[in-house]
Amino acid sequence: MSLLRVEDVRITFGGVTALDGVDFSVAPGEVFSIIGPNGAGKTTLFNVISGLYRAERGTIRLADEDVSRLTPHELARRGLSRTFQNLQVFFRMTVAENVMVGRHMAEHSSLLSDLLGLPIVTRQNRATRAAAIRLLERVYGLFPVLAEKRQLPAGGLSGGQQQMLAIGRALMAKPKLLLLDEPSLGLAPLLVDQILDTINRLRREGMTVLLVEQNASAALAIADRGYVLETGAIAHAGTGAALLGDPKVQAAYLGV
Repeated sequence: MSLLRVEDVRITFGGVTALDGVDFSVAPGEVFSIIGPNGAGKTTLFNVISGLYRAERGTIRLADEDVSRLTPHELARRGLSRTFQNLQVFFRMTVAENVMVGRHMAEHSSLLSDLLGLPIVTRQNRATRAAAIRLLERVYGLFPVLAEKRQLPAGGLSGGQQQMLAIGRALMAKPKLLLLDEPSLGLAPLLVDQILDTINRLRREGMTVLLVEQNASAALAIADRGYVLETGAIAHAGTGAALLGDPKVQAAYLGV
């Protein structure tokens, strides 16, 4: 059974083919990694899956529902959440406020009041509010630095901390499928390891992750399965271990 199924997707821009016949599936609870050079179509694929672009041909299925023509907010309601290369952090808002943006629920203001030590000014459904607080505690458990800095402006965070914030905010939506677009981009090796460890932990908790990465060796090392995208088409596919051991993949992407 597939949680995500991408079937024969094609899209062009100004007569240039960005994706051509892309076809793959992601099973529940697995990490599926997509690697490839700049301009291969990785982010374009994410934008098609998340509803920002509409494919000219092909189908996107989420939990066996055809979602090819749904908008991003409709997909979010069905359990798809993502991050972007441009992290979209709200610099003037606090870390806590940034995290809560991902919740999109009526209890938003009272939860922020709790976080900031202010009086609760609105009446909310207690069970729903408690569930959101548990999600928030989970995010802070994954990224303790966000808890430490929760009352500070997000603009003061380092690049790695902003990446953690972006992932934490995406998790607040309680997604069925989490799309991570270049989560290690521009980060120091130690922070890359922390981000990858977090992805592994999410997998152990049952989260399904679709990961786009230029750090090919790191992405394949944690992948259950994956593929190599070249000029909008799938060039190689297999388990993470098989792709790591493929001489063609090694020569082209792993520096071996």
